[in-house]
Amino acid sequence: MLEGLPRRSGVYFFWGSGTLPLYIGKSVDIRSRVLSHIRAEDEAEMMAQTQRIDFIETAGEMGALLLEAHLIKKLCPLYNIRLRRQKTLCSIRLDESGSVLIPEIVSGHDTEIAGADNLYGLFGSVHAAKEKLRELAQQHRLCMGLLGLEKISRRGCFGLQLKTCLGACVGKEDRSAHDQRLRSALQDHKVQAWPYAGAVDLVEQTDGWTQRHRIQGWRFLGTWCSKTNTFTAHERHGFDLDTYKILVRPILLGTLKIEPV
Repeated sequence: MLEGLPRRSGVYFFWGSGTLPLYIGKSVDIRSRVLSHIRAEDEAEMMAQTQRIDFIETAGEMGALLLEAHLIKKLCPLYNIRLRRQKTLCSIRLDESGSVLIPEIVSGHDTEIAGADNLYGLFGSVHAAKEKLRELAQQHRLCMGLLGLEKISRRGCFGLQLKTCLGACVGKEDRSAHDQRLRSALQDHKVQAWPYAGAVDLVEQTDGWTQRHRIQGWRFLGTWCSKTNTFTAHERHGFDLDTYKILVRPILLGTLKIEPV
């Protein structure tokens, strides 16, 4: 099964007796990574079912990362769990239209995540988003009532009685001070808006071979390959958290060759 496996970047597939792959992985050295699977005791069950190994080479690591995430969501291999597509994606939006900050839980269906500049955190459910707000409230002594997580009585929120709230709900703390702590607490979780007016190509080259990965709004649209002089387009889906995580740091830090389309 190892015959012909390259020591190059790309995506590899473990196939069993079914029509869908058992596992999809990526590496900058396909042969070495496959050998590590074979030697791993905790992967013996998967390897015992593997009858064939295929691969797709890429011109660099970014192409391998993007293609792996795309194919796992498309094919849903048995042994890949972490990168499967999330049906629901939520975020915390700060409503700044009035004189005070109001956090709202919004879904990816309700807002264009890639273009928004006031979203914080990406979560698989409304419950997970609320739990993050609760966690931040406890860490920064924010009012759960003003965050919309509980009701406020005439005596204030329950946290005021426990001394975990500084009293913004009853006027003991200035609301602007509370909102400043809220903004500061959320800052590390800010969702970065897409920084370009339209689509861009991420260009990777190796040994005279070029691939151009087209990205728009943090979405992976497909890849052009100089070997075949063709563009392989991907079926369009909504905002994908894994693709965002792959792209956000290298794009914002400028570590990739980027060309506008």
